[in-house]
Amino acid sequence: MNKKFWATTFTLTGTIIGAGILGLPYVFAKAGFLAGLFWLIVLGAVMIFTNLALGEITLRTRGRHQLAGYAKKYLGKTAGRVMFLAMIFGVYSALLAYLIGESESISRLIPWNVSPLILAVAFWVIMTLLLREGLKGLKKIETYGVLAIIAIVVGIFIRFLPQIELSNLSTFNGAAFAAPIGVVIFAMLGFTSIPELRKEIHGNERLFKKAIILGSVIPIILYVLFSAVFVGVLGNSVTEVATLSFGPIITLLGIFTMFTSFFVLSYSLRDTFKYDFKASGKMNFIFTSLIPLVLYFLVAKFKIASFATILGIGGVISGGITGILILLINRRAKKTTRNGKDPEILVPMDYFLIIIIAIIFIAGIILEFTH
Repeated sequence: MNKKFWATTFTLTGTIIGAGILGLPYVFAKAGFLAGLFWLIVLGAVMIFTNLALGEITLRTRGRHQLAGYAKKYLGKTAGRVMFLAMIFGVYSALLAYLIGESESISRLIPWNVSPLILAVAFWVIMTLLLREGLKGLKKIETYGVLAIIAIVVGIFIRFLPQIELSNLSTFNGAAFAAPIGVVIFAMLGFTSIPELRKEIHGNERLFKKAIILGSVIPIILYVLFSAVFVGVLGNSVTEVATLSFGPIITLLGIFTMFTSFFVLSYSLRDTFKYDFKASGKMNFIFTSLIPLVLYFLVAKFKIASFATILGIGGVISGGITGILILLINRRAKKTTRNGKDPEILVPMDYFLIIIIAIIFIAGIILEFTH
């Protein structure tokens, strides 16, 4: 496998592994580890399939687009607006969660008593400056960031394996069975990076499918290891931001994961406004960087929502709506070919399959709000 393959794989992995991994142990503990594992496998398979469907769309379509652009091209202006709103809701939810999680995590590491608000602003400034590095910076951050994440998660698992209580991993709480749905979907979201992956792997499209599958499977494996450690050792005592349950060294994991995902999501958001909405540089800065910071100020001041709540609601609404639209776009896009030949990724798609997966997403939305 060449460098482009691994850069593409790690870009997707880095996008998927974000704040979601930090919320999984908390909801797994509430529902029972077995219930959490069930949802991770089922919803993980659905999200991988949807990622591949989007990969096929990018290969069939000429020109540069983000999700809203694909929806508008194949399903019309209304679908484009719906996709845009769903995507924006998910991205802003993620960026907001990252700012909350980073500020809390960094405050645990430094010896000084610094306000989380100041730390969040400092993190925001650094990430805003890094955006100027563009795709070159993206590749560097993803490659080294993801390798660090994998090393830390595996290291944590090996370190705490003797302390894991198997009784904590065999629990099942029927009353809270649906609790993990929203956070699991959120933890598997990586849609916005797929168009960027198409650019990264240019010239090696034959490896695109393998990169998407591997880039999606790596997070699932890490999620199982990560959740098993925290639930196995702590049981119901896991905090909403899981890494805060242990010492400062493990808190670095949260910082790494949110750092990489914040960058990729911001980069994709910038491209959405730049290419799909032709926004000026000033307006792009407002929508890409300034709005997430304002949202953080509002949530921090009025205590509107907690870390886990943001993940759950953001996951089911954004992931559900975006996923359904991607399947519909794929169905329509199959009528087109690139250079007169089939693309390197082909997924089966008919209305029966779309309805089944749509039911799963819609049920997730209903169960999340009912819970």
